[in-house]
Amino acid sequence: MPSSVSTTPRTWFITGASRGLGRAFAVAALEGGDQVVAASRTAIREDFDERYGDRLLTLRLDVTDRAAVFAAVTTAVEHFGRLDIVVNNAGTMSMGMVEEFTEAEARSQFEVNVFGALWVTQAVLPHLRARHAGHIVQISSIAALGGFPTTGMYSASKFALEGMSESLAMEAAAFGVKVSIVQPGGYWTDLYTSMTSTSPIDAYAPLRAEIERQWAEGSIDSEPRLAAEALLKLVDSDDPPLRLLLGSMVYDLAFDISRRRMDTWAGWEQVSRAAEHAVPAPGGEH
Repeated sequence: MPSSVSTTPRTWFITGASRGLGRAFAVAALEGGDQVVAASRTAIREDFDERYGDRLLTLRLDVTDRAAVFAAVTTAVEHFGRLDIVVNNAGTMSMGMVEEFTEAEARSQFEVNVFGALWVTQAVLPHLRARHAGHIVQISSIAALGGFPTTGMYSASKFALEGMSESLAMEAAAFGVKVSIVQPGGYWTDLYTSMTSTSPIDAYAPLRAEIERQWAEGSIDSEPRLAAEALLKLVDSDDPPLRLLLGSMVYDLAFDISRRRMDTWAGWEQVSRAAEHAVPAPGGEH
């Protein structure tokens, strides 16, 4: 894992930076001597500004507002002169069975987790492409490894983010811009306390009780600073991976899910291969 840490301060643009992982990422970058644009929908505490002085620019930003996102990126570039690392960290979590989601609840989950990241990505790319440099980091989730009961819409939003980011990585590579997807496990942030839930349908009560029991027994989370330390190693690398798993539980789960999928594909190989037999285009000349 080669790396080359520049002596020139880099400029970070981090969304959802007022708390949780976003704040930990911002602090780690600032402690490392870099400059940070900390964007957040909620106000960032004053002590954050006072401690780091002119190396920190805080912006109030709702990432679902595309025009506001472009304006914020313009402000960031004008203030620091460049962007080097962009971390799409802003996200929300809405829990519930798929059947329980209202249209408004489902759309809201995608507005932040998918479209918010899309708007930021579109806003920063012209600046990164012009310099033939830069690194976009998409903060995904363990929920993108697979869907689980009550995570349907959240998982769907993270699956969408990752699909978009895989294509983006290939498109941006032509301009020297790197893209990485980070898949964290559990960290002690306010994501769980600030999440919303659907109105429950009684039929799912037994399943919901079982899921809550499993979570209560298995929820052992980590300090956000550990995720921030891993992120610094990622952006310091000369050859960063497209995907980075954070945590032993996520690492083991990723391999377990992948093996089970491969076993299923192998078990149905004959059916899969039989479904393809190339023929000339219908209506073509004979």
